[in-house]
Order: sequence, then C-alpha cells, then structure tokens
Amino acid sequence: MIISFAALIACLCLLLASLVYFELKKSNIPPEVDSPGKLHVVYCVFVGIAIVGRCLERLGLCDQVNFTRWCRARIMVHKGPHPPGLCIKDMTFSGVPVRVYEPTATTGEKKRGLVYFHGGGWVFGSIDEYDEVCRYVSLESNTVVVSVGYRLAPEHRYPAHLDDCEVVTRHFLSIATADFGVDPRRVAVGGDRAGANLAAALCQRLARPQDACLPSPCAQVLIYPALQMADFNLPSYQLNHSVPILFRSRVVYYFLQYLNGDISVGQDLLDGKHVPAELQVHYKKWLDPANLPLQFRKGVKSQQVISDHNAEVHHKIKHGLDPEMSPLLAEDDVLRLSLPTFVLTCEFDVLRDDGILFQKRLKDLGVDVTWQHISDGFHGIMSFFNKGWLTFQSSQKVMDSFVSYIKTL
Repeated sequence: MIISFAALIACLCLLLASLVYFELKKSNIPPEVDSPGKLHVVYCVFVGIAIVGRCLERLGLCDQVNFTRWCRARIMVHKGPHPPGLCIKDMTFSGVPVRVYEPTATTGEKKRGLVYFHGGGWVFGSIDEYDEVCRYVSLESNTVVVSVGYRLAPEHRYPAHLDDCEVVTRHFLSIATADFGVDPRRVAVGGDRAGANLAAALCQRLARPQDACLPSPCAQVLIYPALQMADFNLPSYQLNHSVPILFRSRVVYYFLQYLNGDISVGQDLLDGKHVPAELQVHYKKWLDPANLPLQFRKGVKSQQVISDHNAEVHHKIKHGLDPEMSPLLAEDDVLRLSLPTFVLTCEFDVLRDDGILFQKRLKDLGVDVTWQHISDGFHGIMSFFNKGWLTFQSSQKVMDSFVSYIKTL
C-alpha cells in the first residue's frame, strides 16, 4: 500500500515536472535581461502553480484562480513589523478596502499624497502583495500612500475595478487635509500593469466636468501600463511574445477577463480580427510602429495587415476599445487635458510599446511627461522589490525612478 502510494506520488511529480518543462520550452528569456537564471526559476514556479491549479480545478477540488491567489500570497507576501517613522492603517473608503501609509515625520507643511492601484491583470494582486512597494514609496518620499483593494475579475467585471478606484480617489481628496494633513492639490494617482490602466482611465474620467469643490489629482504615475486592446502585434508584442512573466496571449486573456470573461475570442484578438477596417485606419495614426524610436523597431516584421474582420467578435469586445478600457485610444481633445505624467517602460515587456506610444502622444499634445526606460527590465519586475531571494536588481531601479518622480510633486 505504502509502496503503491509512493509510486503514485512519484508519477504525479514526474508528470508535473514534464508539464513544467514543456511550458518552459515555450519561453524565451533574453540573456540581456536582469538575472536570467533567477527569472527562469521564478517562471518555473509560476508555471508549476498554474498547472497544479488547473489540475485541481478539473478534479473539482478548487478553483484555479483562487488557488493561484493563495499561492501568490504565500510566495509574495512577507509581513514585517511596521518600520519606524511610518503609521500603517487598514481602512475602508466608501466601502472599498484600503491600506494607508502615513509618514510620522513632521515638516511643517502639508504632505503630498498618492492613491495607488496594484497590478495583476485585473484578476490577481492585492494590498498585501504591494505592501513593501507602498512602504518604501511612503517613507522615501514622505508621502501618504493609499493602496486600493479594488474588486477583481472573474468575480467582478468592468467597470467595477475602475469604479472602486474612482470612489476611493474622490473620498481621499475630500478628507486629505482634515484626516491626513495632505494638500489635496498634491495628490497623484498611479499604478503598475493593470493598475496603471486603471490610473490612466480614471484620470480621463476625472477630467470630465465634476464638482468644482473637489480638486483633481496633480499627476498620473504609470508603470509598464496596459493601455489598448486594438493591436497585439506591435513590435514589443512580437519581440517579447514569450518573455516571462507575461506572454502575449496572456495579455489578451486578462483583458477579456476584465471586460466580459469571454475568452473564446482570444485568438481572434491576437489575429487582429476584432477591429473593423475603418477603425484600423483611425487608430493607425496612434499605433503605427513608425511612431516608436528606431531602436524599438529593429528586428520586427512589418505591421500586420488584416484583410477582414469578424463582426461578431467586434460586437463582443467593442467596449474594450473604449478609452475607459483602452486609454491610449482616447481622442486628442481628451488627452490634451491629461495631468502631468510619469511613464516607466521595460525593454523585455510585451506592454513596452503601449507606454512609449502613450507618452509620445501626450508630449505631442503639450502634456508634461517624464519617461523612464529600464533597459534590462521585464514585465512585473517592481513586484519583486525587497522580496528576499526573489529580488531583482532592476526592481530597485524602478523604485528609485518612481520615488524620484513623486518627490517632484
């Protein structure tokens, strides 16, 4: 009995190892990326979690998404004691959970504030996973940081995530001075990955006529943002399509989970069949690879030409092309009202060109933009800041650039 059980376990482990190896063969980790060996290990762990979760779901034992969230919390969350000089409180703003990081040092003037939206593809991520990031930003820049625990897919769909971010931002702006000694005219909003998408969309939403008594945020901070669902064949998608930790196909999966959960049209989006010809022409002036600096266009195919589109697919995802989901596709008169903007991109990231094209559009429209590019960075590298053996050197570069910009506000 014991021998049979041991043999079964060994077979399962061998099967898991084989599946992980097969998935790893699909990946491409450039030697120029920060710590490629460590990235191999990290990706191996993430793939293993995904495979185990998939198996458990098919066996009816648990949901894959919840299993992945549980594993991420075990790996990425390391709660330590509150550091000196920082008061940390778990609260709710208008019914949305937040964690507030408040420096205790007094300077004789009102502090600046930052409302931060975590990444995770609108499906994963949490306040706990971003605790180290928010602690560091708050302490190093003497800023009150509000980390937002917005609702996630697949339990909730668009616009729930964005609505949560809006009510928290409005609430904080209304109480910033009275409750936290923050100057509401020095409150920025920001995020990374999906959180940067929410920050950019929120700033466009807040630019509409609103209560004149409530000040607008002073800036938007966008760290490797996902900004459009129209073209998944930009040069960065071609060059980095299989670079961990975000593959080209997974970007489409996450967008669809956020939008409506219909992942059956994923391949059509990858093939570009979801955009009618007239919209392709309209978007070309914003998404043309010729708008990228020359060094970001080397070694890629010419822009894909789609001869036809699928009207049914377009109908299913058309709201994904709205600016509230694809902020890069907003019209000039909307973007011209944008706040001062910080954009950070990473070389080995499928989303690299979204950020580069967005900052170019803003600059061309006269918006104050600061762009920082991490030449050896990969998607999600900031999430590995101060994570023990998981820490990457370039995560410090991202954090330093982030903090330096916040200090200018």
